[in-house]
Amino acid sequence: MIELPLFPLNTVLFPGMPLNLHIFEERYKRMVNACLDTRKPFGVVLIKQGTEAQGPLADPHRIGTTARILRVERLPDGRMNILTVGEERFHIVSLGEHTDNYMVGDVEFLPSQEDDLTTLLPVSDQLRPWVRSYINILTRANVIQADMRHLPVEPLELAYLAAYLLQTEPAAKQELLETDTGSDLLDETLKLYKKEVILLKAMVSAPKPSEGLAGRLN
Repeated sequence: MIELPLFPLNTVLFPGMPLNLHIFEERYKRMVNACLDTRKPFGVVLIKQGTEAQGPLADPHRIGTTARILRVERLPDGRMNILTVGEERFHIVSLGEHTDNYMVGDVEFLPSQEDDLTTLLPVSDQLRPWVRSYINILTRANVIQADMRHLPVEPLELAYLAAYLLQTEPAAKQELLETDTGSDLLDETLKLYKKEVILLKAMVSAPKPSEGLAGRLN
């Protein structure tokens, strides 16, 4: 068990996926600077109740992902734009508050969601064309820009990328993050993609006269 600085957000971070953040609150400036000084990550957790900024510390979900800082752009007044990447999932055992007023937690890292490749590959092979269809539709609607030519071969990398790309509520993404095994993660992601692609195709075939697909998804 280790103590980890925590950043409650209205977003879900997945292992291997990027997250850009604008740091403007004093407590999170101090937190990020401390992580930079020690070269350690912080944890990203989805807010269950409360707000991201300018108020009391929010109540977070208990499973999150560590964020490694890759790049920092320093701005006036100590503000920062940072690029991070998700690394390891963790479970919060207990919560506390640092003397600099940001949240900390005693956390346990969750074991890798690895399963036998013979179990994971068939499902990832089913998921891949659904991801391609989904990206195709959203790209044509100018909702996202993504390169479909190089989808990950490794099943869990594909599952996390698919979960990251989904244009859905954070609560649904949190459920994916909390799945215990690679098989469950792939199965649940595949179910969501089948539902979303069918819905998007129906929207594309019968758009409202005054509103295109991009307007509906933003």
